Amino acid sequence: MPVAGVDYPGTWQEFRGWFATEDDCVSYLARLRWPDGFACPVCGGREAWRTGSGLWLCTSCRRKTSVTAGTIMHRSKQPPSTWLALMWFVTAQKTGVSALGAQRSFGFGSYETAWAMLHKLRRAMVRPDRELLDGLVEVDETYIGARSSGRAGRGTDKMMVAIAVEIRANPNRLGRVRLAYIPRASRDSLCGFVSYAVAKGVTVRTDGWNVYGPLTKLGYRHNAVNMSASSDPAHIAMPGVHRVAALLKRWLAGTLHHHVSAKHLDYYLDEFTFRFNRRTSRRCGPAVPPPRPASDEHRSPPARRPHRRRPRPGPLGLGATNRICRTCVRGGGGGVG
Repeated sequence: MPVAGVDYPGTWQEFRGWFATEDDCVSYLARLRWPDGFACPVCGGREAWRTGSGLWLCTSCRRKTSVTAGTIMHRSKQPPSTWLALMWFVTAQKTGVSALGAQRSFGFGSYETAWAMLHKLRRAMVRPDRELLDGLVEVDETYIGARSSGRAGRGTDKMMVAIAVEIRANPNRLGRVRLAYIPRASRDSLCGFVSYAVAKGVTVRTDGWNVYGPLTKLGYRHNAVNMSASSDPAHIAMPGVHRVAALLKRWLAGTLHHHVSAKHLDYYLDEFTFRFNRRTSRRCGPAVPPPRPASDEHRSPPARRPHRRRPRPGPLGLGATNRICRTCVRGGGGGVG
């Protein structure tokens, strides 16, 4: 289990210590990309030189490789320090960051720069090999968009979003969630969403809409709830999906101010899914040791200091001891601090 302050920066002060210079950022990305040492993408060579422009020059085929090649930072005009700082603020904030807020905080020259960088981060929030939902899963739809003069419910012209959420033994604690934009409601689209998000053989609870009828033939145990005949309202009979729908709309209103188009809706749904599925995590960070200065490349990493109780306050609110922590005096990244 990664430890904050040892495997990744736990606070903004630690982040600034770890990534004080651009060289620290590049070294950190290189350790992420080549955890076992440099490997040339052309010939597989293991030896390389660092050029003055920050590239890796393979000694075998003379191919120059950038540490950001093939990533979301590929050929970006923004330095790695700006990317890492933006990643920190996006993951550290509970509600996320809007493009306008990022432009003002980082001083970008245009709104489009902040919007494009955030969109690239949203694409990286989805793991291609993520696990399918399991256990009891509720599936329903909600509608995103401004007020319209059309029909209410499924006859509206708003954007339909399919929701699948795991129901735990404790109804007050939901499991993982999957969301997807459905341009046109049909059996193929909604049942296809279930097949994409839910594992086979799982019990799927839906309302009585007949588009979910083929779920049994697709290998699911289908539990259809007739809302018209039920004495309980919809948010009582299927509380999970309605709670997720309310949180989604509140997040869109608070962070993005309802400004979401159908073309990019799936990316915003990916970000909400990323945040919802990690809502119980105290911190987010990779299991990668902090970067070390070039002069310390061959030194062993500092040992983790044991936890000590804070001394009782002395007179005038001062600590009982006046000894100065050597780690705090030395400063810099890499220590527990």
